[in-house]
Amino acid sequence: MDLLAAASGILPVILHSIGSIFALYILTKIMGYRQISQLSMFDYINGITIGSIAAEMAIGDSKVFWDGLTAMIVYTAVVTLSSIITDHSIHIRRLLGGKPYILFQGGTLYRKNMKKARLDLGEFLTQCRNMGYFRLSDIQTAIMEPNGKLSILPVADNRPVSPKDLNLSPEPDWLNVNVIVDGKIQDKNLKTLGKDYAWLHSQLKIHNVRSAEDVFLATCDHNGCFEVYQKSDDTPCGDIIN
Repeated sequence: MDLLAAASGILPVILHSIGSIFALYILTKIMGYRQISQLSMFDYINGITIGSIAAEMAIGDSKVFWDGLTAMIVYTAVVTLSSIITDHSIHIRRLLGGKPYILFQGGTLYRKNMKKARLDLGEFLTQCRNMGYFRLSDIQTAIMEPNGKLSILPVADNRPVSPKDLNLSPEPDWLNVNVIVDGKIQDKNLKTLGKDYAWLHSQLKIHNVRSAEDVFLATCDHNGCFEVYQKSDDTPCGDIIN
């Protein structure tokens, strides 16, 4: 009798666990791969919450299971809706996902941006060393990305197979400035480059682009090198990445 009672108590837990696993898998697929990589703070918090609900569903009774499933669907709907909105609004994207901060550039440490990134000098130097940079003089630009990872652009003469090894003295590289994002012209970035709308439209015309609305991303560096990538709904031929 004790074994039967124990088995009858374990069986619902097994069934609820399997159910929560399937529900979690399906809802995660709906939310997309961004839940796995490049997590924003918003995605991270929602991911943890959904996982906690799934755990409660596994050990709760039938009411807890269905209540938990309803809550998971609501969270998934919110995350999916926010993803759709952020795809169409740069401002909301920055509000929910955060924005990158330049922490170091051209020999200058930007203390104010470090505070915004919640990163002190010791942590910054540690991350630099973890990426193989033990001297700031080897770094041209360091950026804290919205996902909390540090991106580093090394100085021109210290890259693999560097011009320094060939006794060359290249001009310093600078970050490309985004002038069009998702079909929207970035006015402040244009002013930073000292460019205007007439210049931008002339560049689009040179690249056979009808209007800024047709552009997914357009960038320009301080030397005036303009690059444009048009919107496309096509997919690559074949799955070459396995």
